[in-house]
Amino acid sequence: MPINVLMPALSPTMEKGNLAKWLKKEGDAVKSGDVLAEIETDKATMEVEAIDEGILAKIIVAEGTADVPVNDLIAIIASEGEDPKTVGAAGDGGAKAEAPKAEAPKADTPKSDTPALNTTPGDGHKSYARVDAAPDGAKPDGAAAPQAGQGGRIVASPLARRIAKLEGIDLAAVSGSGPHGRVIERDVRAAIAGGSAKAGAPKAAAPAAAPAAAPAPAAPAPKAAAQGLTTDQVRGFYQKGTFEEVPLDGMRKTIAKRLTEAMQVAPHFYLTVDCELDALMALREQLNKSAGTTKDGKPLFKLSVNDFVIKAMGLALMRVPAANAVWAEDRILRFDNAEVGVAVAIDGGLFTPVIRKADQKTLSTISNEMKDFAGRARAKKLKPEEYQGGVTSVSNLGMFGIKHFTAVINPPQSSILAVGAGEKRVVVKDGAPAVVQVMTATLSCDHRVLDGALGAELISAFKSLIENPMGMLV
Repeated sequence: MPINVLMPALSPTMEKGNLAKWLKKEGDAVKSGDVLAEIETDKATMEVEAIDEGILAKIIVAEGTADVPVNDLIAIIASEGEDPKTVGAAGDGGAKAEAPKAEAPKADTPKSDTPALNTTPGDGHKSYARVDAAPDGAKPDGAAAPQAGQGGRIVASPLARRIAKLEGIDLAAVSGSGPHGRVIERDVRAAIAGGSAKAGAPKAAAPAAAPAAAPAPAAPAPKAAAQGLTTDQVRGFYQKGTFEEVPLDGMRKTIAKRLTEAMQVAPHFYLTVDCELDALMALREQLNKSAGTTKDGKPLFKLSVNDFVIKAMGLALMRVPAANAVWAEDRILRFDNAEVGVAVAIDGGLFTPVIRKADQKTLSTISNEMKDFAGRARAKKLKPEEYQGGVTSVSNLGMFGIKHFTAVINPPQSSILAVGAGEKRVVVKDGAPAVVQVMTATLSCDHRVLDGALGAELISAFKSLIENPMGMLV
């Protein structure tokens, strides 16, 4: 039986991926563990490995194709003893593709838009009857497939079908802009905005005896308009030719979606403290001077202020264990170790790799881990398990001269620390003015997990560790 290669779910939140590159071509022999293709997710470029051996008989989704839904068919591998040409021919929708017409579907089997499996006489294995377009997957309960237009079956994404049903749009009248003419979300949105393609069935005919027809109500605005202006509305505010349209990549779409949800769902409140840095800066200089060197003469580590901040957050979570928790809808999850994410800016977005057991690691270990994470984040080579999870995060904009800001919590985490630049300020000590170096830090808290007093305990523990940094070494 041929082996179906599906678009993998490379992270729990992944819904679609871009097929960046095929590393094998049709006719190539593959064995278990061979890398077949590179997939671009919203966060990284990952590799798809073969799980069995055989011949790559058919590539369904061409490289460079964007927004391929998870679990869609992307290729077929012929197993040992099978003729790759036969497998490919059966998948092309040619003469063999007509075989299923001989058997009527069972009455109790719901109609599906996914390619039907057929058994081709004489070859002894199952193959896809039609693979010119990726399958749409299961439909939501109660969602009826739209009637096919003159061209036969309508190829549309599940989301496009759902929106079309809600808005009364006839998919047969919508032109698809997706791969192989597939109707996708933006096509339905465009049809709604244009007031075209309205399905006629739900509309009642106007009474013949009515003396005058009432003005037709305006077409309902897209559901997405509740979250903001539509693309056409935004364009309307600006003169053509004065702006450039930049398409959204997967990362920017995910950041926009998740952080919008975070602000709408997680009730944020903010706590700000000023931390004196004089003792920390002196200890940092002393530790960096005492660092050993490698064979190349490079220091074994070079501590930054951010390394101290990460360590301090890890220890603070252990000192206030009730704050070392996340919201899980019907319960709160409390953790035994401190896991601190660190925001790393890259072109077009950011990653938040997580320092595991930050409370237990030395400053030098944290420093070297962060250098490795930052390098691989900028190359989009982080593994999902390296940037998922965490209880809190650190976002440091001090290197840009930012004195104070508030950050948005990264779900499912329950807090995030916004760190500003260290600067010299005049304060009163022992009744006299004194110049000290001060850093402002603001903790954003999810009120579902942390109440005001609990959040205050956490940031107070952090401030104490920053101002008495020797406590991080014992």
